[in-house]
Amino acid sequence: MSHGSCAVPMEPRGREEQDSGRRAYNLLLLSVAGLGGLLYGVDVGIIGGALPYLEATSGLSAEQLSVIVAAVLLGSVLSTIFAGLLADWMGRKPLMALSGLVFVISIPMIALSHGYGPLFLGRLLQGSSAGFVGVVVPLYLAECLTSSSRGKGTGIFQWLCTFGIVAAALIGIYYSYHVQAVAARASAATLFHVEDQAWRRIFWISLPPGVLFVLGSLLVGESPRWLFRKGRLERAMSSLLRSRSAAGAELEFAEMQAIANERDANKHAEGSLLRRKYVVPFLLACVILFCNTATGINSIIGFNTSILLQSGLSDVASHWGYVVFTMVNFLMTVVGILLVDKKGRRFLLILGTTGVTLSMLVVAGMFWRTERSEMECRSAVQSMVEPGQELTLRFDPATAAKLLAQSGFSSSQALARHASLAVIYSYGGFTGETTYVRSDDKGAAPIHITRAGTVPVNAVDAFFKNPFADVKAAQTAPLKIERARIGQIPSTQYGEAVALALFSFIGFYALGPGVCVWLALSELMPTRIRSMGMSFALVINQMVSTTLAVIFLPVVSQYGYSSMFLLFAGFAVVYFVTALFFLPETKGKTLEEIEQYFEGAGAREAMAGE
Repeated sequence: MSHGSCAVPMEPRGREEQDSGRRAYNLLLLSVAGLGGLLYGVDVGIIGGALPYLEATSGLSAEQLSVIVAAVLLGSVLSTIFAGLLADWMGRKPLMALSGLVFVISIPMIALSHGYGPLFLGRLLQGSSAGFVGVVVPLYLAECLTSSSRGKGTGIFQWLCTFGIVAAALIGIYYSYHVQAVAARASAATLFHVEDQAWRRIFWISLPPGVLFVLGSLLVGESPRWLFRKGRLERAMSSLLRSRSAAGAELEFAEMQAIANERDANKHAEGSLLRRKYVVPFLLACVILFCNTATGINSIIGFNTSILLQSGLSDVASHWGYVVFTMVNFLMTVVGILLVDKKGRRFLLILGTTGVTLSMLVVAGMFWRTERSEMECRSAVQSMVEPGQELTLRFDPATAAKLLAQSGFSSSQALARHASLAVIYSYGGFTGETTYVRSDDKGAAPIHITRAGTVPVNAVDAFFKNPFADVKAAQTAPLKIERARIGQIPSTQYGEAVALALFSFIGFYALGPGVCVWLALSELMPTRIRSMGMSFALVINQMVSTTLAVIFLPVVSQYGYSSMFLLFAGFAVVYFVTALFFLPETKGKTLEEIEQYFEGAGAREAMAGE
């Protein structure tokens, strides 16, 4: 493809009018970025408020609930795989509109669902929208905004993402008060109906951001760098002029031409994707995206209310804790946006990962203190298994006292009134886990264990659950209680301390990784591999997130929250080392300058000396 010169078109309008038009268009770009972030935040955060009511009314097992939470992440993986190809084929702008449309379709599918299948499919579509948004919006912003505003633009994407999570939390707290009021005066059947409607309405309320994002995507222009790569030089220059001065547009157009001319002059070398300028930034971006999610951010957001409940807070206090958690995220993102173009990406990542590591270690230590004193009541629960090899157990203070007494523990009424229970069980080689239930939660659904909810229905499902187990034998095997752990619910003050540590975690995450990860992803990738490289890195990111979401409840049920938070802390250490020793500073650099940095030592020294 030949890249000739492109004259800057004459602009008959006055300078003041031109500046006003550019400011208005840049504001539109930032608004669309914000709507994309809002949509992404709703995708991630909406399940946090809905999960307690979905858990209480759906009849789904802990494993199925984990899959429902993780379905968004799985959808993100699937769509992210194709996002780069689609962005290169159809353009950045059409893909943004498509991602919003997919989200709009997913909401009624979820809110009207009855049963595991439709709910899973709706959440999968919702995640597909998030995957497209996560690739195309940062990609679009990186290619459209100037180097001086790129940090701010991508920060606004993250900022509105956190606002979406705050909004989801506020919706959840509203319904928690409503449910609490009904629980105090209504029958169990009425409470069930109210909780069932609560999670459905939470999803309905999340529909408007998707509609607004679709409309906003139709109003912006196409990426100038995409147009340039497609040989549409006049349109590329026109697109640059919409957001830059004529001098700025000419400078960036010349840099794009220089990169293209270099590629044309050395086609053989440029044709290899194994050159340093491609391999090093690609691997660096992949490690950063891996570690960013491996800190547990999505799992901690998705299961936040459940974590706070188990730490000792009441239902309403846990929902308020989630609201404060999301507001800290929102406010610290603002601080990150203000600092990212002043202090730089690397500085914020080092600071943020340090705080994340320390916060996770504190949370892990606090849960370990309570979990180490849990009591095993396996035999007592096994004796309650029904002749049909099923178990229905309402865990109230009377049941807690009975189980403890049968297990040989001298229990006090205080312990029985504030106890938690998690059961691990199996049919043949297929195991299952319940979520933690509390004896002081009057609205909690009974533990209900069935063969149908545990044993796979086909060979494909069986392979993914346990490839070494015998499905036929499991269909007639007795229900075996592997573990049944009863623990003391900590005091409210203890729960507040855990909440403060989680607030510290999200504050440091928002300040560093939350703001910088999208910048690192879009800035590090060279122009030639940017869309596909971003897709691949985000696939890794979403696969890690999906895996953590799927294993979260099973691991917690079997090993406790302390084990999960220790795992998150370990990955945060890897993140810190990567930022400290391997990440270059990219603030104030054009995308072409960053690409040249990875060519060799001379280019790196020149960039560092500027």
